[in-house]
Amino acid sequence: MAAKSQRITPPQSPSGARPKGRGPSGNPAAKRYEKIRPATFGDWVAGARVFTLSMSISPVLVGTGAAMVANDPGEYHWVRALLCLAVAVCLQIGVNYANDYSDGIRGTDEHRVGPFRLVGSGKARPKTVRAVALAFFAVAAVAGLVLTIITGLWWLIAVGAVAILAAWFYTGGRRPYGYNALGELFVFVFFGLVATLGTAYVQSFTLNQEAWLGAVGVGLISVATLIVNNIRDIAQDKAAGKRTLTVLLGGTASRVLYIVCLLVPFGIAAWLAVFYPIAWFALFALLAALPAALIVATARTPREFVLALKLTGLVQLLYGLALFWAFWK
Repeated sequence: MAAKSQRITPPQSPSGARPKGRGPSGNPAAKRYEKIRPATFGDWVAGARVFTLSMSISPVLVGTGAAMVANDPGEYHWVRALLCLAVAVCLQIGVNYANDYSDGIRGTDEHRVGPFRLVGSGKARPKTVRAVALAFFAVAAVAGLVLTIITGLWWLIAVGAVAILAAWFYTGGRRPYGYNALGELFVFVFFGLVATLGTAYVQSFTLNQEAWLGAVGVGLISVATLIVNNIRDIAQDKAAGKRTLTVLLGGTASRVLYIVCLLVPFGIAAWLAVFYPIAWFALFALLAALPAALIVATARTPREFVLALKLTGLVQLLYGLALFWAFWK
């Protein structure tokens, strides 16, 4: 292995400024990437926030189950379901990397203490993270186009385009709506209604009660996921000028809203269990939901909120699996 070369500091003027045209760039960000070890594969996996991907998996499970109820017995569309899963998961990973990029270049992540961030940590250059985000958006677009061709529902192209634009401008652009208390609305609409209802419709060409109720349930849990993430970052977001819903509501009201969004879906599951008894198994997710609610109600440290975030992701996955099983049977 070659020995590291030593950097020679050019002479400075009496004022402390470097002579023009000499020495390394005066850009602090450029120096930062020279000193920090590049991101590993594990860092990129962490940047994708894998433990929150249930936000995109659960709606597809519920929507597919609802489609099975609407279709004739034994009629399944697994290829369409898998394409829906590819669209949803790639879109979420893309938005996670896009958020990492946009928050990183704005300096919002400079003092964050939550999950690992690629740009904020200095381990990956912003343009690289942006390219990876766009690559995942592209994969989602291709999967959506294939789904459109298979179903003949050409209006899906417009829905997909809106979803990608909404994902990018969540924290991207000059006026990101995620910085103006609209993030929860985006999450409920796209990771609740659009993902679940879209999955159900492309497989059955109808929207039944099961699809609508399931969409509201998984959408509310997704909102809870975003709320607990933002509660942890209230102080940092205030300092960075990021006006999330939790910043506007304050810590106490946000904790109450989190608990409501997390627990109301179990009322929906109980109602569905009247018609689909296996849906009672969704209540097993309370084994993760109740500890998460207790943690959020009493938490004081970022580490506690990160644990609650992971538990919320587990709740989302168990909830989706239970409803899928109930509708399938």
